[in-house]
Amino acid sequence: MSRLAAFRGIRLVAMRELVERVRSRAFLFSTLLLAGLAVVVALIPLGVRLFDRATISRIAVVSAEPGLAAYAAGTLDQYLNVRLEAGGSTRQFTFQTATDEVAARNEVLAGHFSAAISLVRTPAHGLDFRVYSSGGLGTDRAQLLQVGAFAVGILDWTASQPSTISPFVQPAFEVLDASTGGASGAGAMVAVDAADYAGRRIVGIVLVVLSFLTLVFYGMWVASGVVAEKTSRVMELLISAATAQDLVIGKIVGIGIAGLVQVLFVLAPALIALIGSGAIGDAMLGPGSGASASLSALSPTLLGAFLVYFVLGFALYAALYAAAASLLSRAEDLQIIALPLSIPAVAGYFPAVLALSGGSAWFIRVASFVPFWSPFVMLSRIAVGRAEPWEVAVSMLLLVVTVPVVTLLAIRVYRAGVLMYGQPPTLRLYWRAIRGG
Repeated sequence: MSRLAAFRGIRLVAMRELVERVRSRAFLFSTLLLAGLAVVVALIPLGVRLFDRATISRIAVVSAEPGLAAYAAGTLDQYLNVRLEAGGSTRQFTFQTATDEVAARNEVLAGHFSAAISLVRTPAHGLDFRVYSSGGLGTDRAQLLQVGAFAVGILDWTASQPSTISPFVQPAFEVLDASTGGASGAGAMVAVDAADYAGRRIVGIVLVVLSFLTLVFYGMWVASGVVAEKTSRVMELLISAATAQDLVIGKIVGIGIAGLVQVLFVLAPALIALIGSGAIGDAMLGPGSGASASLSALSPTLLGAFLVYFVLGFALYAALYAAAASLLSRAEDLQIIALPLSIPAVAGYFPAVLALSGGSAWFIRVASFVPFWSPFVMLSRIAVGRAEPWEVAVSMLLLVVTVPVVTLLAIRVYRAGVLMYGQPPTLRLYWRAIRGG
């Protein structure tokens, strides 16, 4: 019977929080604001492709064979940059020679080059082309480079001595991920589709930014609700009618459902924008322009992971905010805890951004398992295809274990804190509440 009563108390508190939040003007305003932001971010790929037509891609041409890089760079420049009759030119590429392939790949990762082309001499005296990119090379320009590589291969073949001429073999042309294997260049190289990878990054940015903003925003909802009840002395009535466990869990569930509803309303127009961007891109840039690549990157697996990390991440952060706010006596004191409580989320946001760039450094991998950071970092790794299934499972398991522990500590602090008035929120006070709650 006690369990049934506890469930009834949690349900009543959750319904109260849900109805109160959904009916508020702040909910409507924030929903419209986040939906507009999501639509803008979803249309970024189309804007980038439109802008890309007026930009010049810097390409590094790498070869260990003396003179080959310069010869290939000159040939590519001649064939790919269109000359006009009036003496001008429409330049889409600039080519710079290099001799160190690893250094060129690092320059690509640093953003100094859109791509690096490595020329490899085959045993049959032909040429193979490896193009290293990190999402900065569009499909259309990759196709142009492939045409240029064919021209270089033909001219190199015809320039060979007659005694060494072999049957012409079309040059191999691979677009590879510049980050695979790290700066040392070790490890297997995996071919990637530049448009698909760019689409994954855009979708990842939308989901990570949405997660970051909503978790912090809804956490402040929880904190402000606790402080408002405490300053109005409603808390004393609530705590006598329901347990601290009912109030904490009920607030987390109610505001969490409100947040989930808002997230769904935000994602819907973003999905419509992604679908529409494909048709707009085909009309403005031509069929097959790849402008709708972001939609293909939005897989059911990624959406499922986003929802799981959102629910678990919100439960974790909401418990922290509820506990921290329970020791405040005035609404003005919310500013005191707002920054410290946002630091864990901010600390996880930065490695998440690095992960979206294809980085796989050790600290990114470690951060993706830390419960306070995994809702951002692991989500980024999943979005760009850098996470193994076992890593995702371990990350979620750690969150599932951490959430109840943090919630129990939050209940102890809440139980002691809601009846404390006039004391500044110090670390010593929180420790006393945990020990004596």
